[in-house]
Amino acid sequence: MSQWITICKLDDILPATGVCARVNNEHVAVFRPSNNNELYALSNIDPFAKASVLSRGIIAEHDDDLWVASPLKKQRFRLKDGYCFEDEQYSIAHYEVKVNEDGIVQIKSD
Repeated sequence: MSQWITICKLDDILPATGVCARVNNEHVAVFRPSNNNELYALSNIDPFAKASVLSRGIIAEHDDDLWVASPLKKQRFRLKDGYCFEDEQYSIAHYEVKVNEDGIVQIKSD
């Protein structure tokens, strides 16, 4: 059964950055690319470096999509679905994320 897991307040995530949270023993990166309630959630594990670092990556736009570049090896992952630009075999998990009426960020957990 799915449930929504509370992560933090929206104001705790600065625009153009990400934060890492632990959701059911998974490292999840939550990104806030702009100064509104638009959020994305991906696995925080860089599959190339095998390190929990993607929340510290740089958010950029390419071909009308938002991407995060790993701070270690610079591979890019599309924020909306975790697709890896350089090698689709290394695409990562993405999660449903929302901001509730109280301004709290939540991730859907299966």
